[in-house]
Amino acid sequence: MNSKSFEEVMQRFREIEFHETFDMIVAIANGGIIPAAILNQRLNIEIQLLKINLRDPRQQPKYDSPKLVSPIDFDYKDKSILLVEDRVKTGATVQFAIDLLHDARQIKTFAVNGNADYALYNESCFRFPWIV
Repeated sequence: MNSKSFEEVMQRFREIEFHETFDMIVAIANGGIIPAAILNQRLNIEIQLLKINLRDPRQQPKYDSPKLVSPIDFDYKDKSILLVEDRVKTGATVQFAIDLLHDARQIKTFAVNGNADYALYNESCFRFPWIV
């Protein structure tokens, strides 16, 4: 698997331009936590966790479809949300999250790598520099 340096990825975080303003960042846990924290340093808005699971630590499917593993305990109704994930492969987890947050005013997606409204990369899988 390819890799990218932390500085290379951070440069992309610094350069990405958002065309909307958001009320909150919602990180899909666990993969979206670190990217959401980096974005939070830049956007300085509320950040929340959406605890969804589909894959095991080796990135193999754990379930047939994504599962909500902890209740949503934050108010998202009528909010503009930046939904953050590390990697979007099939889009199943992101779509599940969008469906869960259907009362939001607007949801835009962000991925470090993959097909999203905002993505740092959209290429074959690579190892994220914060993964040990």
